[in-house]
Amino acid sequence: MRVIGVTGGIGSGKTTVCNILNALGCRIFNADQVAKELQETDPEVIAGIKALFGEEIYTGNVPNRKKIAQLVFSDKEKLMALNRLIHPKVFARFYEAKLDAERKGERVLVKEAAILFESGGNKQVDETIAVLADRDLRIKRLEGKGLTRDEIEQRMSMQLSDDELRQRADHVIENNGTLEELQSKVKETLEKILTPTPVTSR
Repeated sequence: MRVIGVTGGIGSGKTTVCNILNALGCRIFNADQVAKELQETDPEVIAGIKALFGEEIYTGNVPNRKKIAQLVFSDKEKLMALNRLIHPKVFARFYEAKLDAERKGERVLVKEAAILFESGGNKQVDETIAVLADRDLRIKRLEGKGLTRDEIEQRMSMQLSDDELRQRADHVIENNGTLEELQSKVKETLEKILTPTPVTSR
């Protein structure tokens, strides 16, 4: 089984890439979604978040995600503290998903994570894909989802630059065109990953 990590800055389209990979038969583990679930279901995580941001950050078992985002994306220390609280548990969940995928004979397991390299999640995968898109296009996409320019700039400043992602990823997918073009690039990249490299005799 091949294990692939997919990452990319906010608004780059990594979730769209993972949806395409899913349609191509890959199993997807969405690390960011699991992190959100843990914030609502894991007593240790809930207690830790309340200790970081105050009891009032929760209404019942539901955290005020918008407020948490505002706080962590303007305070790197708080962001790191939140990540230290959540990421070990996400890693454990991924390990379980990997064992399950192996038992079921899956061909490919994909870990989708916004901070794959920053969290060390790249060590859990065989190969990595970085999804990149032009900054103006990303901003336009995110404004269409209701984020303000300030919120977008703040979040982008906390993430790896496109240059850093290019250097660290095994494969790069540029997402500046149509959905059809993206589908073609994703399919081509997946085929490249799954095609064994011929061993040359000396």
